[in-house]
Amino acid sequence: MKGTDILFGSDGYPRSGWRFAIFLALFIILGALFGAVAVLLATLILGTAEPGSAFFLTLNGIVSTAIALFVGWLCGRYLEKLPFEALGASFKNRWLLNLLLGLVGGALTFAVGAGVGVLFGGLSFSLNSDASANSIASTLLISFLVFAAAAAFEEALFRGYILQTFVRSGLAWPAIIITSLAFGAVHLGNPNANWFSSLNTALAGIWFGVAYLKARDLWFPTGLHLAWNWTQGSIFGVEVSGLTDIVKQPVLRETDIGPVWLTGGNYGIEGGIATTVALVVSMIAILVIPFGSAEAEKAS
Repeated sequence: MKGTDILFGSDGYPRSGWRFAIFLALFIILGALFGAVAVLLATLILGTAEPGSAFFLTLNGIVSTAIALFVGWLCGRYLEKLPFEALGASFKNRWLLNLLLGLVGGALTFAVGAGVGVLFGGLSFSLNSDASANSIASTLLISFLVFAAAAAFEEALFRGYILQTFVRSGLAWPAIIITSLAFGAVHLGNPNANWFSSLNTALAGIWFGVAYLKARDLWFPTGLHLAWNWTQGSIFGVEVSGLTDIVKQPVLRETDIGPVWLTGGNYGIEGGIATTVALVVSMIAILVIPFGSAEAEKAS
């Protein structure tokens, strides 16, 4: 074994582990730099940039997504000789169809989870009759932008270059497991998070990873991610990964009767087994239903 074999594969490119390390280092450096610049500009323009405000969350998501895609393109271009289209984030081929399929799939998946909670007597929902139509409409729009920016960023990071570079090395499932565990770990700091909510979040990461493998683009998993969060918080009025500040006036109000193991308690349904059932059912559907990109069909 040559010393260079540790660094380079038989194709002459750096090995996937080194590609991942280079991506992560560049993302952290550029993220810290441009993130600070974005906050500074927002503060100068608006006079404030509260970390928990809808504007800040949307701005942070957009900037972070741009950085993740830029670094992903940079690494793909100079470490693997790949075009930007390889990231699966371009407006080409089936991007709109896959996004729409993701939006429908994400909403239906959450409906399954909510249905499980209702079926076993743990959840009930009623119209939010205390809020005006204007405040509900405003909430739906603003929260959609926040959740869209957040979903785009998390998918660009966890299902973007990091996952894809390992997939190209034949390590798809180990990479999905590792990135999903990391996805679950970053939500540990959310309000009322616990070991079960983190396992469910990691399972959601596997769900998004399976969606990427099916479509071979980021539009499908991003649609799933966005629709799950938006349907959960803005339509059903459930805490989104423990967070309650993003959604002010949802369409429905949730009554959580419990038990916690079923409904998730104060963390929201993502901390209960109702979500586990919904995610497993959705993953099976994604694997079984015959749709996907030409690239995915060739790889299967």
